[in-house]
Amino acid sequence: MKREILITQEGLEKLESELRELVEERRPDVISRIKSAKELGDLSENAEYSSAKDEQSFIEGRIQELEDVIKHAKVVADSARSNDKTIRVGSKVTVKVEGDTDQYELVGPAESDPAKGKISTDSPVGKALLGHKEKDVVKVKTPDGEVAYTVVGVA
Repeated sequence: MKREILITQEGLEKLESELRELVEERRPDVISRIKSAKELGDLSENAEYSSAKDEQSFIEGRIQELEDVIKHAKVVADSARSNDKTIRVGSKVTVKVEGDTDQYELVGPAESDPAKGKISTDSPVGKALLGHKEKDVVKVKTPDGEVAYTVVGVA
C-alpha cells in the first residue's frame, strides 16, 4: 500500500526549508561542538559533550522524520481555485460555534499547528468539516458532548 501524506505546497516548502537548515547548518555545527568537546578530555564529566550529543540525536531524528514526510508527501490542489467551495485539505474555513467565530485552515497532519489556526484533517473538527460547504451545520463529537459548527465561509 502506498502511503501518502497530504500537505499544502506552502507546508511542503516549509518542511524542505527546515530540512535544508538542519542538514546544512545545524548538523555541521553540532558535529563541530562534539569535536571541540572531545578535545577537552574526559567525556564522562563533560557537560558540553553530553549536551551536543543529545542535540545531535534530536537533529538526526528530525532529519529522518522530515525526509520520510517529504518522500511520501502528496501536495493537494489549491482549494481557492475550486468553484464548488467544498471544504478540503488547504481550505480556509470560517465557522460559528457557540456564538464565537473562528477561522481554520485545514491541513494534513504533518503541518498541523492549532496555535496558528491550522488544524489537521485527522482531528475531530477537521474530519467533521471535510466535504461540507458554506451554510452547512456540522456536528462534532467532543468529550463534553456534541458541538454544532456552522460553516460561514470557505476559501
